[in-house]
Amino acid sequence: MERVLGENYFIDLDEIEKYLDMEQSFPTELSGETETRINLIKFELVKMLLEVILSEDAEMDDKLGLKSSSNTSVPFKLAFNTLLNKRLINHY
Repeated sequence: MERVLGENYFIDLDEIEKYLDMEQSFPTELSGETETRINLIKFELVKMLLEVILSEDAEMDDKLGLKSSSNTSVPFKLAFNTLLNKRLINHY
């Protein structure tokens, strides 16, 4: 596992699925419906935030942990903090 900012983080795919799902707000009366509804705005934003995090290529010293985060870009910091706050990424 790769360390990020001194911790082991992972993308919680189940939590992302729950976050994007709109079934809680639109209950269906029909049985046997296999349609999945997602919030398109949330989907595009989560997609963009994950792209920013996964494409960051700043050199970080894992021994410094959070102190080395000054080398990261502002978009990375915002994307990382947003996804962490929404519990879409977690650490072990």
